[in-house]
Amino acid sequence: MKFLGNVVATIVGLFIFCLLFILGIFLIAGVFGGESEIGSIEKNSVIELDLSEIEYDYAGKYKDPWVSIFSDDNGVGLSDIIDAIEAAKTDDKIKGISILNNHSNLGMAQSKEVRDALENFKESGKFVMAYADTYSQKEYYLNSVANKIYLNPVGDMDFKGLSSEIMFFKDLQEKTGVKMEVIRHGKYKSAVEPFLENKMSDANREQITALLQSVWNSVITDIAKSRNISATKLNEIANGLLARTPAMAKQHKLVDFVAYEDQYHEAIKKLLQVKEDKEYKTISIVDYTRKLLLDNEFIQADNQIAVIYAQGEIQSGEGDVNTIGEGSIKRSLKEARKDKKIKAIVLRIDSPGGNALTSDLIWREVELTKKVKPVVVSMGNYAASGGYYIACNANQIFAEKNTITGSIGVFGILPNFSQLTSKIGINVEQVKTHENAPNYSPFVPIDENFKAVTLESVEHIYKTFVTNVAQGRKMTFAQVDSIAQGRVWTGSEALKIGLVDKIGNLNDAIKAAAQLAKTNDYSTKNFPVYEKNFDDLLAKIPFGQTKAALIKEEIGIENYKIIEQVKRLQARKGIQAIMPYEIDIR
Repeated sequence: MKFLGNVVATIVGLFIFCLLFILGIFLIAGVFGGESEIGSIEKNSVIELDLSEIEYDYAGKYKDPWVSIFSDDNGVGLSDIIDAIEAAKTDDKIKGISILNNHSNLGMAQSKEVRDALENFKESGKFVMAYADTYSQKEYYLNSVANKIYLNPVGDMDFKGLSSEIMFFKDLQEKTGVKMEVIRHGKYKSAVEPFLENKMSDANREQITALLQSVWNSVITDIAKSRNISATKLNEIANGLLARTPAMAKQHKLVDFVAYEDQYHEAIKKLLQVKEDKEYKTISIVDYTRKLLLDNEFIQADNQIAVIYAQGEIQSGEGDVNTIGEGSIKRSLKEARKDKKIKAIVLRIDSPGGNALTSDLIWREVELTKKVKPVVVSMGNYAASGGYYIACNANQIFAEKNTITGSIGVFGILPNFSQLTSKIGINVEQVKTHENAPNYSPFVPIDENFKAVTLESVEHIYKTFVTNVAQGRKMTFAQVDSIAQGRVWTGSEALKIGLVDKIGNLNDAIKAAAQLAKTNDYSTKNFPVYEKNFDDLLAKIPFGQTKAALIKEEIGIENYKIIEQVKRLQARKGIQAIMPYEIDIR
């Protein structure tokens, strides 16, 4: 037995040695091989703007370098892309940008930021060209900034306005016996209306219509300016589907050329004065950005502006690039306010909200921080409900016109299966020592006393939420309550009612923070640095993270997103301050 034990120990030791050896090779390759893979940027080059790999503003940094090496992202966030486009404006080696069949996962506010960066790039006299086999509305919005727009002769364009679809489950609950017990506050009940009604209320229809119209107005305003077409004409085109074929899109001046991709490349060659039998030089926007990040890695000014990224649903715990946790955000705020080099802080928020307690914990840390240094908020696609909670007490708040914000409301949903279990012959009995001893059980009818106590908690959190907003925005409780109750607003609407201070992007917010700190010469420092344990590391190694990739490959990205939504629902614990629905604009 001792001999067998020694053999097993030797085998295990060899396995661990080989594993560590392989991990070491990956680490060395990641540290020393990154720059050589990118290579140098050649003269007369064109940046290819492919944003399919970019989803988040911030790609994340990790305290443990092993986690960074085996992270499944490319180490580049949208904010890095924006900075790279700005740098390309004055880079003599870069002559233009090509948007070629770009299909991204960016939200509308993110698309607006990229679009603004491209508009700024064009001021240098360099070109921006665009080609696609098909254009979705969101992609056309981004591509419409180009000097010339190409569309495949057998392609199509989706330009028809915006719509929203909501499913209602009241009748389904009655038929199945599975009921969602709703505990909420607010006149605008859209967060829970699908479980209480079988059709849309007038109040809900009012807010969704206003929201969609506001987003659409911001979209066609930008397109009208770039394409020199009136907003009235663009609405006529959308209403009559007058751009549904390539020929019609060209006729109505939404595109400049109906042509094939090879003809598009020939046009770029002419701009670059490259011979027809030669290929022009290109570099992907991701590679160009990585090169800039490597070149500027150790360049820091004496004065710094901290940019803390809070992106994703708000949950409890450490958080990561796609979830907000109090651990990483509170730690980042504390580090930034204690660091003497950091003169001001920008909190970049892209979140529909989430856990109410976590939101309050982060709000408190912002409150403590702004007593020491200026705090400016920059809103991305969303800063709604809990996302607005953590923003409301900043010194200044910036939002894009099509940012979705507000949703100042609180609710709780408890699934109840008591009717179903009764139908199929299951009876559940409880034994207790005290009146309120049992926890909530989905297998017995909800206790009215429990419901009253939970509603009391919901009401308390709502009042705290509104009070904090009123204090941060210098408004009365009644003023906030009149625009709260779960109502959702766009950035342009929020500006009118006092929920935000200015319309602008992340760079605008950084400049404002520098002004508040009275500094002109500064660099930025990104946070959070996420703390991950060994279990997180194992999940990142190549043979440990194939599950998600395999599921995406088998069922497609759209169906995978549905699975992710279900997982987020399962992860929600406690009372929620979250946006009532998801909006996916294409």
